[in-house]
Amino acid sequence: MPSVTGNLLNLIDMKILVTGGCGFIGSNLVRHLLASPEHQVLNVDKLTYAGNPHSLADLAADRRYTFSQTDICDAETIAALFTSYEPDWVMHLAAESHVDRSIDGPGEFVQTNVVGTFNLLQGARAYFDSLSGDAQDRFRFLHVSTDEVYGSLGATGLFTESTPYDPHSPYSASKASSDHLARSWADTYGLPVLVTNCSNNYGPYQFPEKLIPVVILKALRGEPIPVYGKGENIRDWLYVTDHAEALLDVIARGKLGETYNIGGNNERQNIDIVRLLCGLLDELRPRPDGAAYAEQISFVTDRPGHDLRYAIDASKIKRELGWVPKQDHSSGFRKTVQWYLDNEDWTNNILSGDYRLERLGNS
Repeated sequence: MPSVTGNLLNLIDMKILVTGGCGFIGSNLVRHLLASPEHQVLNVDKLTYAGNPHSLADLAADRRYTFSQTDICDAETIAALFTSYEPDWVMHLAAESHVDRSIDGPGEFVQTNVVGTFNLLQGARAYFDSLSGDAQDRFRFLHVSTDEVYGSLGATGLFTESTPYDPHSPYSASKASSDHLARSWADTYGLPVLVTNCSNNYGPYQFPEKLIPVVILKALRGEPIPVYGKGENIRDWLYVTDHAEALLDVIARGKLGETYNIGGNNERQNIDIVRLLCGLLDELRPRPDGAAYAEQISFVTDRPGHDLRYAIDASKIKRELGWVPKQDHSSGFRKTVQWYLDNEDWTNNILSGDYRLERLGNS
């Protein structure tokens, strides 16, 4: 494997292939990358239900931004994109990502997350082997994954980069598989791979099937706000822009072959998050009848295999790269609520389609 040291953030004209760039984390990452004038981005996205090109509509006229509607399972087209675009970096985020959907339809998760990642690694490997000199030295492949591959924690302890994998859902199992593929392509073929495992993201442009946008939108519609079980499940919440900054730090300055856990230092029980969001809505858009949004909370049967607690030890990325989250225990949630209040056209555009905030994964 080539040895690359130093700060690659200062290289000019970095061409970056981002997969899944119309998704929640991907669209925020694309915005973050293009905030730096030295970067160019090719966004490769299949545009499934969660891929929303409207999230990046204002970038359409930017000459540094290119979009390709491509399925990463299409190996021939992926190979052609490597040849035509000649990326310096690959940031692989494309994935089926919702646990509840994986319970209802696991096949799509295996196809996209496992087979799609295999195709992308093969395309990257062939392209990397065709490079030489500086072009090969600066090439990097960042595989973006989740803390759910580690399974469930008890009341104490944190996930570290050396925590054994113990996935409990079709989603987390498919992501675990793709993580292992990425690392094996580094070890077997010398592909310059980095892997990140992040905690639960929240923020602007999140498809309204995940907890935080569901709570906000259900509350505003005057509907029951569903909370699984007793709401005791604990997650470490990471603001999506903080995550995007961490990903850029890792691909630019991380040590090749290494894994970096990215967390928000923000553990909360689900019920506490729901009550926090309700309180912010009480302040920012009070109910017409003056009642508290928390009155809409409704406890529902827990989903199968629901892990009790996730918590990330992000000390490695802090120690080696100097990254720490900028949002604290409340600031990011306030920003998120305000964004959904200010961008109702974005959510209405999604909810006018097939998805109606109904519960999934109740198989």
